[in-house]
Formats: sequence, structure tokens, C-alpha cells
Amino acid sequence: MDTHRFEPEQQSVVARQEPDSLSLFFLVFKTGLLTVLTLGIYRFWQTTRIRQYLWGSTSANNSALEYTGTGLEKFIGFLIALVILALYLGVFQMLLFYFGLSMFNVSSSATNPAEQTRYLVVVYINILAVLPLLFYASYQKRRYMMSRTRWCGIRFSMEKGAWGYVIRAIGYRLLTVVTLGALAPLATFKLEQYMAERSYYGDVGIKQGGTWTRLYSALIHLFIGVVILLVSVGAFSWGYDGLASAILFVGSIWVAIGFVHYQVKSFAYMTSHKTLGEEVGFKAEPRTGEIVRIYLIASVGMGVMSLFIIFIVSVMTAIFDFGISSVTVGFIGAALSYIFLFLLFQAMKMVMITQPILGHYVQTFSIINPEPLSQIQQRQADEAVGAEGVADALDVAGAF
Repeated sequence: MDTHRFEPEQQSVVARQEPDSLSLFFLVFKTGLLTVLTLGIYRFWQTTRIRQYLWGSTSANNSALEYTGTGLEKFIGFLIALVILALYLGVFQMLLFYFGLSMFNVSSSATNPAEQTRYLVVVYINILAVLPLLFYASYQKRRYMMSRTRWCGIRFSMEKGAWGYVIRAIGYRLLTVVTLGALAPLATFKLEQYMAERSYYGDVGIKQGGTWTRLYSALIHLFIGVVILLVSVGAFSWGYDGLASAILFVGSIWVAIGFVHYQVKSFAYMTSHKTLGEEVGFKAEPRTGEIVRIYLIASVGMGVMSLFIIFIVSVMTAIFDFGISSVTVGFIGAALSYIFLFLLFQAMKMVMITQPILGHYVQTFSIINPEPLSQIQQRQADEAVGAEGVADALDVAGAF
């Protein structure tokens, strides 16, 4: 039964996020430059500093979040994960080689149908070998971030359970594929429920309420987009290429918005049906239109900025001659321009996309009936979390 025990008139605390965009921009740009200069090593400290800034600018009930993670523990976790991944993938490749299915035994340019099939089998086997690690990294990343987050001096935490999550994730994703997406809400709900119900604030656990079937309403725009794409396929088959191209364009945009809508609404539903213990509830009201607006404004702004920067760099390259050969000047100019643009876009993406979206989710989030929070006690710290090592090694650690 899908019920929610907290009424709108109950006392609530609204969350806030008030970062200084200019300070955040220069923080991301500066730490990005240090990451380039250290050949990527500083990225662990970059992530830590950005999290500390964003957490510190997020508050509820006049108390800001605290991020207590360090770049050093992330770096050490990364090194340990690299060794483990190397051993795992090395043993896996040896087994494939033994059965004649190694990448060294096949060729992507094979013309024989049997060899082409064999090549595809090897590719998919390698992809499936990495898939469990991606799910494992996703769970461990969330566990680490919670263990390093405090609010009102009380620590968040998450129980062990990464491999249980891996098994469930593979099973639910397989069900989603077999049913052509029909059971996607089941996968979304059950996987979030698994992680939520192993999470704590202090010594009080989180419970996930609601039912997975209620997520089907969030699929409406994705369904409409797929129907439009099918119509475009029919138009192409009937020879209406111009009309089909227009329909295909509309369908693609609608599907993209449909994915965003599903993520927004499924998050809102599941968050609003979580409880902390038996008495504290939550309410989330993010809006799809606001998320789409953020993406559109950022796309236009970053596009205009990129054209302007490319124009300036081109003019400066043509005007200045440092007495070196033109080929060398061009190469150095191109390399420096690429690095500058990369750092600029990284900072702009944070300020124009990541932070505004995060801020929208925060500012539409509230805590219902917060009084029992004052009775919550600290839970014993879990130091052996792994520091996102696998997520960093597989480059799935996320935007911050």
C-alpha cells in the first residue's frame, strides 16, 4: 500500500545552497590547472576541495554540511584499486586466452562471418567483465561520500553490501533489457531501496517506502518520445525522408527530455517516501522544466564562449610571431589552447550545470517533522570504506 504518513502542515525545515559562483569557478579552474601540471595526480585533492566547498555552502536548520574526506585517502584508495583491478583483469585475460577468446586472438578487421561473430563475442565478454566493477564502484562511492559527510556534528554512514548490490544490479538490469525497458521502474526502485535501507544518519536508519509501480507515471515523456521515433522509422520506410528526418529530430529531443523527466520524478517520489527512523520524513519537489532550462542556458552560453575563445586564440596565433617556426608556434598554440579550453569548460560546466542542478535539488528539498533529530546519537565510524578507489580507477567518480 502506497501511503505517506507526513502531512504538509507539519513543521518542516527547508534546505539551502548558496555558493558564490565566481569563487567556485576559480576554485575549479585553479585546481584543474594543478591537476594538469601534476599529470592528473592532483585530481583527488581537486575533488575533495570542490566537495568541501559545495558541502559547506549547503545548509538546513542553520547548520551547514561538512565534508571530512581527504585527497590523500582517495589517492591511496586509487593506488590499491589499481593493483586489484590489474590482478583481476590479468587473470581474466589469461582465462580468455586459454579458451581462445582473448582480444589478441581476434581481429576487428576480419571478413569471415565466423571470425566477426567471434570478435563480437570477445568484445561483449570483456564489457560484461567490467560491468560488475562499475556497479561495485557506484555503491562504494556513495558509501564513502556518506561516511565523510556530517550535519550538526552527526555523521552519515552506510553498511557494507557492495557485492549484494552488484548481484541485484545485474539481475534487475537484465530484467530491464529482456522486457525492453518495461521493468525499468522496478530496477530503479529496488536498487535505490537496497542502498537507502543500509544508510544511517547517526544511529538511526533510513527506510524506503512507496511502491515501484508508482514510477511508471514518470515514464510518460520517454514513452511518447519512443512512439515518435517509431513513427519516424515508418516515415523513412514509406519514402518521406524529409518529414522522417524532422520527426526523428523531434523524437530524439523528446526522448532526451524523457530521460531527464524520469530521473527527476523518480528521485522526487523515492525521496518523498523515505523516512529517518519512524518519525522524520522528507519532501522533494524538483522540476523537470528547471533542469532542462539549466541545460539549455548552459549549452548556449558555453557554445558562445567557445566560439569567442577560438576566435581570440586564432587572431593571437596569426598576429604574434615568437621567432620560432610556424609549425612549432602552431603546435604550442594548439596545445595551450586545448588545455585552456578544457579547464575553462570544466569550470563552466560546474558553475553553469552541475552546481545549479544540485542547487535546485537542494532548494526543493525539505525535512518534515525535524524535532526527533535532536535525539539522534553518533554511530561508530567506519574507516575501512575504500575511499572510492575503484570508482576513481574506472573514472566513474562523477562530477565532484
